[in-house]
Amino acid sequence: MTKLMVIHGPNLHLLGQRQTQIYGTLSLDDINFALQQKAKHYGYELLTKQSNSEAEIIDYITANYNDVDFLIFNPAAFTHTSIAIYDTLLATELQFIEVHLSSPAKREQFRHQSYFSKIALGTICGLGANSYILA
Repeated sequence: MTKLMVIHGPNLHLLGQRQTQIYGTLSLDDINFALQQKAKHYGYELLTKQSNSEAEIIDYITANYNDVDFLIFNPAAFTHTSIAIYDTLLATELQFIEVHLSSPAKREQFRHQSYFSKIALGTICGLGANSYILA
């Protein structure tokens, strides 16, 4: 069975409450439920993890990368700051798609730089929760 891993970065546990004009009204539980349903439909197993901690995300990747086939990753604010997660993804050679609910290119200048887009198979952004589903 194909096993997928979804990692949600910092502050995504606040979805549905936080800046709904940017991130929408769905909660993280709503998104995870939709992803579980889609995975089940295709016969995939799905692991989900949200963390506000860079170290916890690194530990989760390194603990699970040998057991999963693919990663869907929303690094959130770590997109622009985390060389440590970048190095972990390089070291594990885990294939992944970078996902963003909003379009970083349409936001503040500091959000335009992503460490992960250079090593991701692709990036899907600006489509709200559908960014995850498409990934």
